[in-house]
Amino acid sequence: MFSINPFVELSSFISPLAMQIFVVVMVLLTVGGTVLDMIHKKNAQYFFENAKKLKKSATRHVPTGEKVTIIAKTLASDVATSSEFCGVKRRVAHLLGMYGTIIFWVTSVIMIFSYPTSTSTPIAYPILWHLGALMTCLGGYWFWFFLRVDVRAEGNPWNRIVMADLFVLALVATSTFGLLWSYFQFNSMSGLSSLFLLLFILSNIILFGGVYWSKFAHMFYKPGAAIQKHLAEADGSRDFLPEPADKPKQFGLGIKRSEPQNY
Repeated sequence: MFSINPFVELSSFISPLAMQIFVVVMVLLTVGGTVLDMIHKKNAQYFFENAKKLKKSATRHVPTGEKVTIIAKTLASDVATSSEFCGVKRRVAHLLGMYGTIIFWVTSVIMIFSYPTSTSTPIAYPILWHLGALMTCLGGYWFWFFLRVDVRAEGNPWNRIVMADLFVLALVATSTFGLLWSYFQFNSMSGLSSLFLLLFILSNIILFGGVYWSKFAHMFYKPGAAIQKHLAEADGSRDFLPEPADKPKQFGLGIKRSEPQNY
C-alpha cells in the first residue's frame, strides 16, 4: 500500500488531464480566497501602514546585510521550527501537521503531473505521500482532541465547532480520507474505495474552496508579520510605544506581582 501510487489506478476511469485541472482549480481557489480575505480584513493595508509607522519611529538604520540575516533567522526559527509556540506539545503537533501537509501536497502534485499513469513511479513518492498524510493526521488529531487551549479555557466541549475550525477539520479529513481511499483501493474493495475517493475529493474542495472562511490564509500572513516584528526590534521602532499604565510593580527576586485588589 505505502509503495503504490494511488493515482495510477484512478487514471483508469478519470483522465490524468482531469486530475491536473482539479489541482490547478484548487490552487486558483486558494489564491482567490486569500485575496478576498486580504481585501475584506484589510490585512495587507494594515501591514504596510504599520510598516510606515514603525519606520518613522526607528532609532537606527539597519544595513541590508543585517536585514537579510534577520529574515533568514526568522524563516529558520519562527517559520521552519515554529519557535513562537512556548509549549512543546503544541509546537510538535504544529510541526507534524505543517510538514506532513507540505509533504502530502508536494508529492500529490508530483505524482499527478509526472506519474499519473506510470506503474514505475519512484517508490519514494508514494511512501512520502502516505507518510505526509499520517503526519498530518497525527498532528491534527492531537491538536483537536488534546491541545485546543481556547476551548478548554472557555469551558466549551471538545466538539464545539466554529467557522475558524474549518481549516483544521478539512485538512485532517483530507488526509484521513486519502489514506482510507488508498487502503481500500490496495485491498481491491471497490465500493469503499469509491466512497472514500469521493470524500477525499469533497474534503479537498472544502479545504481549498473555504480559504476565505477559514484560517488557511493565516499561513501566508504569519511569516510576514514575524519578519516585520524582528526588523522592528532591530531598528528600535518596536520600543516606541509607552509602558502600559497598569504595569505591575516588580518586587524582589525579579518576580512581578500585581498590587492587591479590593473586591
